[in-house]
Amino acid sequence: MAEEMRKNRIQVSNSKKSLFFYVNLSKRYLQQYNDVELSGLGMAISTVVSIAEILKNNGFAIEKKIRTLTVDMRDDPEARPFPKAKIEILLGKSENFDELMAAEEEEEEGGGED
Repeated sequence: MAEEMRKNRIQVSNSKKSLFFYVNLSKRYLQQYNDVELSGLGMAISTVVSIAEILKNNGFAIEKKIRTLTVDMRDDPEARPFPKAKIEILLGKSENFDELMAAEEEEEEGGGED
């Protein structure tokens, strides 16, 4: 499947990384590819939604597409498949993305000027 090899897709896990790891990674993907697809299974769905909402509420991204589906999962090849919910959210760069990123980078470099 060619679609599975998309460079701008982030598979979100519930346990491996923090929420803000994914938020920052998403910003880098938006910078690089102009859009990012967040994808998560089962319990990671709420994390995917949270990442998307943080990016939208802070003005970095706009929502392009949301898709929900059910995929068959197996614990091992011999086991019977069981259905698992999946979400895919496609976000695009907001109009003022570059300005916001520049301001954020300036803040990090400045180290808190008062």
